[in-house]
Amino acid sequence: MVNQGYMVDLNKPLVFQVGRLGEAYDEWVHQPIVSKETPRFFANGVLEFMTRTPWWTIPTVWLPVVCWLISSSMKNGLPPYHLATSLIAGVCFWTLLEYSLHRFLFHIKTTGYWGNTIHYLLHGCHHKHPMDGLRLVFPPAATAIVLVPLWNVIKLLVPASCAPAFLAGSLLGYVIYDCTHYYLHYGKPSKGVPHDLKRNHMNHHFKIQDKGFGITSAFWDRIFGTLPPKPAKKSS
Repeated sequence: MVNQGYMVDLNKPLVFQVGRLGEAYDEWVHQPIVSKETPRFFANGVLEFMTRTPWWTIPTVWLPVVCWLISSSMKNGLPPYHLATSLIAGVCFWTLLEYSLHRFLFHIKTTGYWGNTIHYLLHGCHHKHPMDGLRLVFPPAATAIVLVPLWNVIKLLVPASCAPAFLAGSLLGYVIYDCTHYYLHYGKPSKGVPHDLKRNHMNHHFKIQDKGFGITSAFWDRIFGTLPPKPAKKSS
């Protein structure tokens, strides 16, 4: 459904409005509103509550699960070397998954009503309101749903003895990702890797949306040629 000239009313719940933008949605969603205020998504209070997640919820909920998975691997007799290797491999796997999801799913182009609506819930809202502190991390319920197919994929690709430790590494990588993402929006690093990551991510939001898909690392952006260009040095 495409309504020519449709205007979103920012004073009303947004989710069921954005689909009506049709082909104009992509341009609209990449015109950010820089405000720390949290917009309302749903008129329903329960649905609205489920979309709002303080950043500290992520390590609080998922780090105990990471520890439990590691403990399970140890109880199953996985040698320390294999445990450490599986954990590191899981973290590395997450960095590629992080990049791939961000580039190919979160930035998919949509024009239909439900495509726009789902994309807005998934990632478009973050580009429209990049400083909304309650929507910078994924709600645990959504992450739990994603973990089910991810676990099944891991079991197919990784030996059974290493699979829980590999999942622990992947989940740890996700926790680092969400906490890093929050920091890149609200922290003020002045130099080093954190400064470079923040610069790349702010470029992604405000200048070049088709570059800078890595959050915790710029490695895959370098590999696939999507690293934002560095600003030219000013001559003295």
